[in-house]
Amino acid sequence: MHPLHDYVAKQLAEKLKDRRVVVWYDERGEFQPFVDEVRGGPRAASEPVVVSVAGMKASLAEYAASLFELRTAVEPLVSGDQPDSLVVYIPGLSHDAKGSALMELEKAGRTWKPELKQLAKNVLLQKYTLGVVDEMLPLDRKVAYEDLARAADGNVGTEPPSILKSIFHDASGHDGLLASWLASDARDAEIVSKDAARELVKLAKARLGLDLVADSPLAKLRAILLRYVLAGEFRLDLTSELPASLDSVAKPTSKNEESAVRELARRLRSAHPDVYAVLADRVEDELGLKNAKLSPGALGSIDTFRFEERAVLRYAGDLIANGKFDSALSLVSEREQSFWLDRDVARKAQWEATRRMAELGSVAAQVRAAVAKTSGDAAAWLDAYVTQSGGGWFRLDQAQRRMEAWVANLDEEPEERPLAVVRRAYEDAVNAMANGFTKALGKAGWAVPGALHQTRIWSEVANDKPRPAAYFLVDAMRFEMGVELAERLPKTSEVAVRAAVGALPSITPIGMAALMPGASASFSVVEEKNKLGARIDDAFLPDLAARRKHAAARVPKLVDLALDELLSLQPSKLAKKVEGAQVVLVRSQEIDHAGENGFNYQARQVMDTVIDNLARALGKLARAGIEHAVVSADHGHLFFATDRDESMRTDVPGGDTVELHRRCWIGRGGATSPGCVRVSAAQLGYASDLELVFPTATGVFKAGGDLAFHHGGPSLQELVVPVLTVRTKAPGSARPSTEPIEATGLPEAVTNRIFSVTFVYGAKQMQLGSTGIQVRPLLMVAGKQVGAVGMAVDAEFDRVTSTVKLEPNKPVIVAFLLGDESAASLRVVVQDPATDAELYRSPTDIPVRLGV
Repeated sequence: MHPLHDYVAKQLAEKLKDRRVVVWYDERGEFQPFVDEVRGGPRAASEPVVVSVAGMKASLAEYAASLFELRTAVEPLVSGDQPDSLVVYIPGLSHDAKGSALMELEKAGRTWKPELKQLAKNVLLQKYTLGVVDEMLPLDRKVAYEDLARAADGNVGTEPPSILKSIFHDASGHDGLLASWLASDARDAEIVSKDAARELVKLAKARLGLDLVADSPLAKLRAILLRYVLAGEFRLDLTSELPASLDSVAKPTSKNEESAVRELARRLRSAHPDVYAVLADRVEDELGLKNAKLSPGALGSIDTFRFEERAVLRYAGDLIANGKFDSALSLVSEREQSFWLDRDVARKAQWEATRRMAELGSVAAQVRAAVAKTSGDAAAWLDAYVTQSGGGWFRLDQAQRRMEAWVANLDEEPEERPLAVVRRAYEDAVNAMANGFTKALGKAGWAVPGALHQTRIWSEVANDKPRPAAYFLVDAMRFEMGVELAERLPKTSEVAVRAAVGALPSITPIGMAALMPGASASFSVVEEKNKLGARIDDAFLPDLAARRKHAAARVPKLVDLALDELLSLQPSKLAKKVEGAQVVLVRSQEIDHAGENGFNYQARQVMDTVIDNLARALGKLARAGIEHAVVSADHGHLFFATDRDESMRTDVPGGDTVELHRRCWIGRGGATSPGCVRVSAAQLGYASDLELVFPTATGVFKAGGDLAFHHGGPSLQELVVPVLTVRTKAPGSARPSTEPIEATGLPEAVTNRIFSVTFVYGAKQMQLGSTGIQVRPLLMVAGKQVGAVGMAVDAEFDRVTSTVKLEPNKPVIVAFLLGDESAASLRVVVQDPATDAELYRSPTDIPVRLGV
C-alpha cells in the first residue's frame, strides 16, 4: 500500500482495539477509495466481509441504501457478550446524534467522523514543512484520496520532500526548526546553496502568519522574524497601551498564530537559553523598550525581555514602600519563576530579599495592630508573644532575622526606600510591644504569674531528664530562634518548646547564672568586690570561670564543652570525651560575641548558622549515646540594622554606677530620666541594695555597648528565653554516602557570599519507579556548618528546615549563603535531613576569597 493508507488504517485499528465496534460516517465519501483498498476491490455483496485493518482481523459492513438493512446485517456479529471487531462504514450520510438508527451500535462502540485533509496533513508533515503542506492542501479546493496518496508516497509530479527538514535533521518539529534557525546562522549557507529559502518563508507564513520576501538576505529575514516573535509575545502579554516603537512590527492576526508565536518564543528560551538572552537584549534595544514609559503592573506574567524583570521588582519595592506588603508578596510569588531569574542567581537573590521585606512588613503590620488592642496583665502579653498556634508575636522577630540575615549576604543591598520602610515598621512594632509589656510587668510586681522562671529551668526541666543528658546554654538566643531550632530538627526527634522568663537584668553573667544548679532555691544579683554577679547560696558567680566551677561542684560526672569544640571532634573522639558523663554542658557564645563586639553585619550572618550548628550538635551527641537534651539561653536580644537614633538615646542615671549597658543601669542613686523605669533589687526578689534602671521602650543609654545589638532590658525579645526538651534518637543505620547525587558548577573559589551549585539526583544509576528525595545541602568546615541554602530554582524548598527536594534526573540550581566569613575554605555537602548521613561531599576544599 502507501503511507496514507497505512496511517488511516492505524487510526481505525486503534479505535477497534478500544471499543471493538466503529461506526464510521463519511459524509463526503472521501474515504471510499481507502475502504475499497481494505476490502480488496469494490463492494460486491450486501453482507459483511472479513478484512485486515493494520494487521487486525475485523468485519466490514457498508451502507448502501438502508440503515435498517445495515443494522440487520450486522446484528449477528454483535449479539454475543463479546462482539466481533466490526467496522460499519456509512458513506454519503451525516450523523444524526439524536435519531440514529444505529444508536445502540454507536453507544456500545464508538462513532468516527474523520476528515481526509487532516489525516493527510498529518502524514505529509512527516516529509514536508507546514508551508509546503498548506500549499498542497488548499482550504478552497477538494483534493482526492488518490492525489493525496500519491503525494504521501512521494511519486513523480508531487512536491519534492522537505529540504529544510534534511538541513535541520536534528530539530524536533516546525517550532524546533524555526528556533534552531533563529538561534544560529550556521546553516544559512546550506539553505542558500540548496535553495531552501522559499520553503523557510512558506513555513513562517503557515505557522506564524508572517509574510516574508523569499529573495531577501537570510540575516534580514531572521531579524524580522525574531522581532515579530518577541514583540508579538510581549504585546500579547501587555495590558496597557503599546509603545510606539511596536507600531512598525507586524502582529499575529488569529488565535492560532498568537499561540504559535508564544510557543516559538518559549522554545527559543528552553532550547537555546544563552543565545536567547543575547537576541532578546538586542531586540529590546532596537525597540527602545528599556526607556518606554510602561506601567510595571501592566507587564503581564511572561518576561520576554530583561527590562521587565527589573521593572516589576522595582514595582514590588514601590508597593512595599507604600505599605502594600501583601500586594508586594503576591506579586513576588506570581513572578519569581522567570527565565531571567533562573539564569541569574544575583537577581534571584534580590527577589528573595524583596519577598522577605514584604513578609516582614506584613507581619509587622499584623503585630502592631494586635499590640494596640492588648491591655491585659503581663501573662497576657507573654502568651501573645510566645503562642505557637500561628499568631505569636515572636514571628515578627523571626521574619526580621531572616530578612536581615539575607540582606547581609547580598553584594548589593536592595532598594533603600522599601528596606527602610520595613525596618521602621519592625522598630515601631517592637517599640510599642516593649513599652506595653514593661508597664504590664511593673504593675505585676516584676513577675509573670504562672510562667516558668529562668532560675527553675535546671531544677524543673534539665535535672529531670534521663541520664546521660546534654544541657545547652546558648548566649543571646531569642525565643523565636528556639522555635526555629525545633523546626529544623529531624522529624524523628521528640521535641517540645516552651517559654521561660529570664532574670533581670538580661545580661550574660546574670542569665547564665540563673541557669545553674541551685538557682531555684537561692538566687540574688549582687555586687561583690566591685563586680556585678549572681549569688547562689554562698557562691558568687561573676564570670564563666566561676560558673564552670560551680556547675562541676554541683553536678557529678559533668563534661563541659564549647559548641565549636563539640562540632570539630571526630565521632570516636567525642564518644570517648563524653564516656561515663551524666551531664554534658554545651556552651555557645557565637551570637552574643558577634553582636556585643560591634560586628553588626557579622551578627546578622551568624544567627542562622548557629541554629543549624546547634541542630548538628544535638545529632552528634545522639550518635555518641546522649539522646536527651535541654536547650535554653541566658537572655535574648534586641537587634536593629542601624544604630539607635539620637532621639532613642537616654541620659545615664549617674549616681553610684556598678555597671552600665545600653539597655540597663545597675547601681545606687542617680536620676531616672523620662522614658525610663527604676526598680530595686528587692522588688525583683534579690537580697541586695542595688537599683536597676531600664528604658521602658526600646531606647538605649548614651554609653556602653553596641547601638544596634543590645540586651539587658525587660522587653519580650530580651527577657523571654526558649526552653527546648529534645530526644534525638540515634539512627540505627545511616544511608551510605554513595547515593547517586552529582554536583556541577562548583566554584574554583568562593568570591561572593551567595553562589550557586547544580545538583542532579540519579545521574548515573536510577532504580525503576524511584521518586524524589529530600536533602539538606550545607557548607561545612571541619565539622562546623558555615553556610546553608538560601534559594532553590525550580524545586521544592523549605526555608525553615533548609531542605530541598531533588527529583530523579532533574537538575536543580541551589544558591548557598556563606554565613561565616572567617572560613578560609569549605566543602559543599549534601545530607539526609533524617539521619545526617552524607549523600555528597565536594572532592576538595574550596578556598574562600571574598571580594576577589
